[in-house]
Amino acid sequence: QVQLVESGGGLVQAGGSLRLSCAASGRTFRSYTAGWFRQAPGKEREFVAAIIRSSSVTDYAESVKGRFTISRDNAKTTVYLQMNSLKPEDTAVYYCATKEALGSVREGYRYWGQGTQVTVSS
Repeated sequence: QVQLVESGGGLVQAGGSLRLSCAASGRTFRSYTAGWFRQAPGKEREFVAAIIRSSSVTDYAESVKGRFTISRDNAKTTVYLQMNSLKPEDTAVYYCATKEALGSVREGYRYWGQGTQVTVSS
């Protein structure tokens, strides 16, 4: 069992930056793939970014590529999402998720956090 707790969301102006953190319980997290997803009002949840256990491979949605950076600190069992050049369309609830290192990094996540709100004003 892995528990995830996100933090770092808030209100920021367009062009600004935020860093989200996701603290995980359980040593098994170190061997798991981790990802960030988001859900805007009235829309389906979508993939944002993912990172494998060794950090050697990352993946990003086209809409955030070049602006967002995912990273992890396995010693601290924490995953981060650095978000730069934020746009109003980035407004959403952001969720951290993790799963065993099997299959596509964009789907099949087993454990989810409660989410943190990110609001970007124009």
